[in-house]
Amino acid sequence: MPEKLLKKTACTLSPLGDSAIVITFGNGMEYSVHKKIKLLKDLLEDEPFAGFIECVPAYTNLTVFYDPLIIYKEQNKSNGNETISPFEVVRSILEMKLQDLKEDKKLIHRTVTIPVCYGYEYGPDLEYVARYNDLTTDEVIHIHSTGEYLAYMIGFAPGFPFLGGLSENIATPRRSSPNDHSGRGSRDCRYANGSISHINAWWMAIDRTNANQIIFTECKSSKSITSRGHCEVPSDYGSRI
Repeated sequence: MPEKLLKKTACTLSPLGDSAIVITFGNGMEYSVHKKIKLLKDLLEDEPFAGFIECVPAYTNLTVFYDPLIIYKEQNKSNGNETISPFEVVRSILEMKLQDLKEDKKLIHRTVTIPVCYGYEYGPDLEYVARYNDLTTDEVIHIHSTGEYLAYMIGFAPGFPFLGGLSENIATPRRSSPNDHSGRGSRDCRYANGSISHINAWWMAIDRTNANQIIFTECKSSKSITSRGHCEVPSDYGSRI
């Protein structure tokens, strides 16, 4: 079935297999897009329709999963012999939800402070990031640790938040091969976003945290969170460029 454009909220609704619909709100990582995704996610979880399973947010879209058998049975109860596909039923429900979306509502974010250590074995790519951006390591640490980062989505592993808000002054392309040291609660710098990763990855690892329990607990919550860095630098670490 073709995707459908809903003009009021500037989004498209597309089928994903026979038990999910993808609602796409934009093409890039933007707060206005994130806000619409979060508002609809909260609305669906607060007021679930019969057959609703869950919804999964990403940077630009929200995927809504449903049980087609329950949808089919519910549709037969109300429409008799008229046959409407579960996709059409759910799409109509979502269109109504989108029309009711209060886009002027302000999102409330929790701020979570993540303690980190920079450099050496804690952040083996710190000096490379500094050289790439023509900065000292102290300047990279200052820029990175004083920023606030919004968790836009949970990545492809548990407790793996994808963060937006990284300063362009320290944005750095990812590595050509995975970093064996990045899988221990490292935070990274890659273009305009970052993440807190506990798996080996291609991104630049500049620091490490041991607050994994905090991260996993926060990622389980349905509320929006922001991450604020708390700088801890080894006492013998200098600006070695």
